[in-house]
Amino acid sequence: MNYLVRNRDVLVIHRNDASVEIPAVVFTRACEEFNALIDKFEDFGVDVFSLLGMRNLSAFIGELFGAVVIKQAGDLFQKNPHQDGYPDLLLMDPVGLAHWQPLLNRLKEKEPFSPFAGGGIEIKATCGSVPTPKQLERSGQTKPGIGDGRIDMMRGYDWKAHHRETNNLLGLFWDFADGKPRIVGCFYSPRLTVEDWGKIIHPREGGGRTTSVSIMTRDGVRKMYEDWLFVADDVRYIRFLDRFNGGTLLRDYQRANSAVPRG
Repeated sequence: MNYLVRNRDVLVIHRNDASVEIPAVVFTRACEEFNALIDKFEDFGVDVFSLLGMRNLSAFIGELFGAVVIKQAGDLFQKNPHQDGYPDLLLMDPVGLAHWQPLLNRLKEKEPFSPFAGGGIEIKATCGSVPTPKQLERSGQTKPGIGDGRIDMMRGYDWKAHHRETNNLLGLFWDFADGKPRIVGCFYSPRLTVEDWGKIIHPREGGGRTTSVSIMTRDGVRKMYEDWLFVADDVRYIRFLDRFNGGTLLRDYQRANSAVPRG
């Protein structure tokens, strides 16, 4: 898959009153390795993606991409040791290390890692939304299954978080291409505020294992779109993302720049 890659040297992570710059190339290189790893799943002889199901698959994609970012960035990031911690990738610059070292005997605790005082990057993944099965039935279509591309019937997309303070967000937009999950858009913004996240939705009593969640607003999605890093060099995704966000950023960039192959 080829990607349209934005010409950016660094990304900024905000932490309290300070800002830290990190190389942007880490994330394009991570996408190359991510795609190579996804290709290897064919060797398993088992349809791992179907076993995971769509919800778990989306979470898996975020986790896998985060692991590859850590690998590509050298010693710059550390995975948050608590599964419910924030952010996902802990920044290990001198300030981050100063916060990390005293916590080495508290790695099973949530409190010092949610949030981690040294800051870092949160990762969220989405495959967007498509019409309901009933809506599709009226137009003679069927809901895409695992392995089926969704872009031709995509209606929208957003990201979800467990609190409204989420910032320094790496947002992944993925779809199936040739039966495999591929990242078709990567966005990073350090500009999110609580107003970019909707009111916390709490689970209904007896509603199962769902957790409280906040859905990013259209203004928040627009910020992420404005801070895009790379997108699939495919007119379908470029048109969709531009149209959904009421802009022409990707089309304009595509006209002015040639695509760069990334896996």
